[in-house]
Amino acid sequence: MKTQEFLEILKEHQGKSLLFEYAPNLLVGANYHITEVKHITIDSVDCGAGVDAWKETIIQLWEDPNELGKTEFMSAYKAMAILAKVGRMKPYVMDAEVRIEYSNANFHTAQLYVNDYEIRGNNLLLKLVGQPTDCKAKEACGIAAPVTADAQAGGCAPGSGCC
Repeated sequence: MKTQEFLEILKEHQGKSLLFEYAPNLLVGANYHITEVKHITIDSVDCGAGVDAWKETIIQLWEDPNELGKTEFMSAYKAMAILAKVGRMKPYVMDAEVRIEYSNANFHTAQLYVNDYEIRGNNLLLKLVGQPTDCKAKEACGIAAPVTADAQAGGCAPGSGCC
């Protein structure tokens, strides 16, 4: 999800509580705070000598151990106000991908993509997903594309030259 879409969703649903699902049926605790917003520029070279550059907006969430019993989640309105203040100090790149940085005692630190959202009653639920590492230069490195289950079901065996 791009930064602009993320901010628009918060604005559209500012009267709702803001929840983050970091894994299926696992929510960031109601004791979370937005502790940092990073405006990142990636300037990379892959293993096939391909160059690339892009921008990301990374929003860090932290669960305050002093608020473990808290049951009311931050409102989308409050999150929007925090992010608007950040935007006045350091302007956003609106087409930058948004990622949520998060960890807890049972979940490693990760930067998760906002994959989808849904409205559940008075809650705005943002669904987060990780993305596995990948080789961006498969062709240059001689890495074959994986054979899909559909191709195997159709009688196309790996190494047969049909896929």
